[in-house]
Amino acid sequence: MPKFKTHRASAKRFKKTANGGLKGAHAFTSHRFHGKTKKQRRQLRGTSMMNNTTVKNYVHMLGR
Repeated sequence: MPKFKTHRASAKRFKKTANGGLKGAHAFTSHRFHGKTKKQRRQLRGTSMMNNTTVKNYVHMLGR
């Protein structure tokens, strides 16, 4: 049986954590910051954990 290929777009965007979760960047951070509050902009910096409902699908795409 052939090996699964890693979905390269997902591999570039998400990293797997030690406990099996996925972390990645926030959405809504590329433009139109004048419509967002300072609190929103501050909290969108950095990385966040992915929702548990979608982790299973992305782990399969990452080939792990």
